[in-house]
Amino acid sequence: MTGYGSSKYSNEGLIINVEVKTLNSKYLDLNLRVPKAFNEKELEIRNLVNSTLERGKVSLSIDFANESLAEQKQTYNEELFVKYYNDLKKLANKVIASDGDLFRIALSSPDVIVNTGEQGLDSNQWDLIRSQVVNALDQCNEFRNKEGAIIEEKFRSYTSIIKENLQAVEKLDPNRVERIKDRIKGNLMEFVEEEGLDKNRLEQELVYYIEKLDITEEKVRLSNHLDHFSEVLDDEKSLGKKLGFISQEIGREINTIGSKANDSEIQKHVVNMKEELEKIKEQVLNIL
Repeated sequence: MTGYGSSKYSNEGLIINVEVKTLNSKYLDLNLRVPKAFNEKELEIRNLVNSTLERGKVSLSIDFANESLAEQKQTYNEELFVKYYNDLKKLANKVIASDGDLFRIALSSPDVIVNTGEQGLDSNQWDLIRSQVVNALDQCNEFRNKEGAIIEEKFRSYTSIIKENLQAVEKLDPNRVERIKDRIKGNLMEFVEEEGLDKNRLEQELVYYIEKLDITEEKVRLSNHLDHFSEVLDDEKSLGKKLGFISQEIGREINTIGSKANDSEIQKHVVNMKEELEKIKEQVLNIL
């Protein structure tokens, strides 16, 4: 969701500058900075942003100036000013006070300055401004697409490393099971004579214990989640939230494998998978 775009227009005294910045966010969080004359167009601008950028923390600013206008932004009520000034001068003379500030005081008196207000936008000006907004949003979207392509390659690299470690776990798993069986038998032999062992009961206990440590289902589910993650990456739709959910499922299976494995060599690969998953979680927050 991180992006930047800008668009500028300058012709015959008309100057338009539009700038868009975006950061990651769960929803569309739009901050507009536009001249007051654009208030009536705010809803249209918001709809443009929503349809183009979809979501993210968006900051959009529009600077507009028409240097060709020679009209004054304010005028002065001369008659009222003169009256204020003369009345104040009479008062100053009566109390023998300085009349050095009378001009400023009279000028700031009520209704002396008449503000003509800001000139509204005509349709031609708005069409120009709107086109610059669209250009800036498109440029921002292009920036995001480039960043997204880079992140996609990173995702594929991270999931590939997780798959490699999962394959290593699958190779180590059969020997792990045999080692667990031998360790249980060896521990029992230290305390019980071989003739006193109930082999059927021992076999039942071994099966029960091995089932509790079995990670076959976790390995299958983890492999499926990784494939699903890759399938979603191939989709052209905005599915950042879905990638986030899948990454949570990937983490759940990795954690379960780590807790059930009871094997130092497998734990090394579990740590490697967790490291790559953290990279995925960090980047997935910035995906639409």
